[in-house]
Amino acid sequence: MPQSAADDPGHPRHPAEAAARTTSLTALDRVVTGCRACPRLVQWREETARTKRRAYLDWDYWARPIPGFGPPDAPLVLVGLAPAAHGANRTGRIFTGDPSGDLLYAALYDLGLANRPESVRYGDGLHLHGVRITDPVRCAPPDNKPSTAERDTCRPWITRELQLLRPTVRTVVALGGFAWQALLPALAQAGWQVPRPRPAFGHGALAVLPATDGGPALQLYGCYHVSPRNTNTGRLTTPMLRALLRTAARSAGLEPAPE
Repeated sequence: MPQSAADDPGHPRHPAEAAARTTSLTALDRVVTGCRACPRLVQWREETARTKRRAYLDWDYWARPIPGFGPPDAPLVLVGLAPAAHGANRTGRIFTGDPSGDLLYAALYDLGLANRPESVRYGDGLHLHGVRITDPVRCAPPDNKPSTAERDTCRPWITRELQLLRPTVRTVVALGGFAWQALLPALAQAGWQVPRPRPAFGHGALAVLPATDGGPALQLYGCYHVSPRNTNTGRLTTPMLRALLRTAARSAGLEPAPE
């Protein structure tokens, strides 16, 4: 019996094959939305869309993998964890329709990197300036905890995304320790040298990764995740987030709004 995309890396619809064949971010964003490589995540994202949350009973949930969002020539990339079950899994756009996105997009707006301070739904007119946002895991996981195998199966999507962004990307911000750890092998596969021992995550941590082809180095910043758990406890405050994003934007060659 032929293997499915879920268990055969050689299957044409498996991320390892499907991502490699894309030649543009537009194509990558389109192809990723059809991925069904992780059975547990497929079941969860679709079950969540059927049961819904009371506040969103009139919504037609997206319930598919979430592509990256932002211009294809962005010099700054922000990387989160995974879509929220009733956030991006509902709206179809990363960090949209949940408290984490409320904080993140407001900060980007304050810095002049977004044209509006909130992100309510796909097609609401939000545009990012010089910034692309993505996740290492593209489907909403139960309890917001993807497994190691799911993270690794999903890696080709972000690896290919980073490869396609290489002409312009100069700075990446990992939002949380999960993103930091997931990014390091993806960055190595995309063409940058990851130091040994691997750099440790922390808020404000900075690792400079030389390009393997002699091109511009990449600056990788760590930032506490914009989750309600971190913001409600004061571990991450709005001034802290804004300051780190300002530093990252400047390192990427962008000109954030003055303080």
